[in-house]
Amino acid sequence: MIRAKKSLGQNFLIDKNVIDKIVNILELKNRNILEIGPGTGNLTEGILRKNPKKVLVVEKDNNLANLLKEKFKDKIEVINKDILKTNENSLSDQTLTVFGNLPYNISTEILCKWILNVKEKIWFDSLILMFQKEVADRIVSNFNTKSYGRLTILANWRLDIKKICDISPLSFQPKPKIESTVLFFKPKKKFFLLKDSKNLEKITRVFFMHRRKMIKKPYYQLFNGNISIASKIGINLSSRPQNLDFETYFKLTKEYENLRS
Repeated sequence: MIRAKKSLGQNFLIDKNVIDKIVNILELKNRNILEIGPGTGNLTEGILRKNPKKVLVVEKDNNLANLLKEKFKDKIEVINKDILKTNENSLSDQTLTVFGNLPYNISTEILCKWILNVKEKIWFDSLILMFQKEVADRIVSNFNTKSYGRLTILANWRLDIKKICDISPLSFQPKPKIESTVLFFKPKKKFFLLKDSKNLEKITRVFFMHRRKMIKKPYYQLFNGNISIASKIGINLSSRPQNLDFETYFKLTKEYENLRS
C-alpha cells in the first residue's frame, strides 16, 4: 500500500465527482496532456477517459512513479523528476494542456517559475491547477484588498485566470486541514511587454517587502529618488503596495528597465 508522504505535500484526490468536474473543464480529445504530481493516478484515469492524444506525467516520488508505470503501462509516459528542476520547454515539442494537484508546499514556486520562464512561444495552452484555497484567493484577488500581492501581479501579467470551484478536505486521502481551489489559466493574447520578467519579480519583491508601509522608501530605493517617474505614472508615494493596480506595477517595471537600458 502506498502511503502519502507529508514531506512531499502529498494529498491524493479520491472524489470521482470532483475528478469528473476537473476533466470536463475542457474538451481533451486529441490534446497533449501534462499532469503534475499524479500521485496514485486517480485524476490520470479521468483524463484518459477523455481520449487525449498523449499523456505525460511528472512524478518526483520513485514509488509512485513505479506504481504509475505498472498501472497504466504504455497509456502514459512517466517522467520521474522534480518539476522544479525540469525544463518545461523540453518536455514536448507540442503545446501542452496542464493539470496539477500541486503540492501545497511548492505550488506558488511552481506557478512563478512557469510565469517567469515563459518565452516567445508558450509551452502550454491552458493550466488547470489545484491550490490551497488561501493561495488561490491571493492569485485571483483585486488590488486594495489584504490578499493582493506579488503572486497576484505576476500571475495576472501573462495569464487570464478563472476560479472553477472550491474542494472540501473530504475529497482527499489523507484529508488536508484546509480547503482547496481549482483555477483555470489561459495565456493572454495581449499583455504588457517587458524586456525581462525578472524585473517585474524584483519590483514587486521590493515593494511588498513591507506591505503595510508607504511605498515612498522602496520607490526611492529603485528609482534613486527620481520623483518624475511617480508623477508621470500618477503614483501617490503615500500609498501602500496593495493600493497600486496591475497596470501601475507593469508601468513601473517598464520605467525601471528604461533607466537601465
